[in-house]
Amino acid sequence: MKLKIKQNILMNYLNYSIRGVSNKNLIPILNCIKFDLKDEGLYLTSTDNEISIKTFIPSKDIESIDSLGDMVVSGRFIYDIIKKLPGEIIDIEEVMDSKLYITTKKSSFTLNCNDVNDFPDLKFNEKENPIILNNKVLRNIINETIFATSTQESRPALTGINIKIEDIKLECTATDSFRLAKKYINLEKKVDENINIIIPTRSLNELIKMIEDNDEKIELHIFDNKILFKSENIIMMSSLINGTYPDTTKLIPSEFETILTVNLNDYYNAIDRASLLTNESDKNTIKLESNKTEAIISSTIPEIGNVKETINIKNNKDEEINISFSSKYMLDAIKTFDSDEIELCFNGDIKPIIIRSKENEDLIQLIVPIRTY
Repeated sequence: MKLKIKQNILMNYLNYSIRGVSNKNLIPILNCIKFDLKDEGLYLTSTDNEISIKTFIPSKDIESIDSLGDMVVSGRFIYDIIKKLPGEIIDIEEVMDSKLYITTKKSSFTLNCNDVNDFPDLKFNEKENPIILNNKVLRNIINETIFATSTQESRPALTGINIKIEDIKLECTATDSFRLAKKYINLEKKVDENINIIIPTRSLNELIKMIEDNDEKIELHIFDNKILFKSENIIMMSSLINGTYPDTTKLIPSEFETILTVNLNDYYNAIDRASLLTNESDKNTIKLESNKTEAIISSTIPEIGNVKETINIKNNKDEEINISFSSKYMLDAIKTFDSDEIELCFNGDIKPIIIRSKENEDLIQLIVPIRTY
């Protein structure tokens, strides 16, 4: 294998490939990137057995291809080497004794290659009729829900995002049992069969780092045990989480005793300032008390002091609200809305708080209150 390529072009694609490499993996071959040079261009593949990434550099973006072939080399070392080289043309050549030569005008490196036959035989299968979204829509779905997933491995199903698709409706849900985020969108085309899968949080975090915030199309190829995301020159394949996701449909009521309408920025800033006098050991607890026209947001650290914030509200009823909740969870939830006002919906001081916006009824956030007595 022998080629010449500009440093910035190779580095751009290595930035994707390195996300499939784990330095913690005890299997050496899974710490590597596979280079596969063909007439049509250069394929780069990496995997840690949970995430697999395949990128493609077309031949038109390669300065010259002198000989075809494939090789496997340490992902972290070649990434760091290429990253620190100047922005000029790089010569890459594998020689017979399983050595990789990387040279520029003033630099030269030699890396040992691994056995290509040891690299996993990955099947990037595709469906005939994939689900198609644009990048911006997919990024929004993930960003508006992913923060609510659990980090507790004792409940594996909650460490991912649940995607349900029926007819043209896609429902995305994340919960750690203390809060919940739910997003709905309508697809352009009806699906052939109902889908109910759980995608690991880590996979989706890596995905949104790779796709741009634009209107370009991305394909979702969904199988029983894996999902494949395909955009131009990049494919990411992820395993799915086995298990049954809890039924959350009954957690969001259709009617509420009290609805407070608040200015989003005023409310966010008041919560943010009140959170300064909270601590993690006390679940970042703050209190909200309201009457017909005002809400008081307060918090206390006995040995430090207290804070009290007042904001204007609209209350649909005369009932007063007196409820406590996590400031961190509330801030995470309300920052997902892009509107001037949001509604805080209550059915008493021990039932979950529902946050929604009239401007975006497809997004719902839920927070479980904290008992302070």
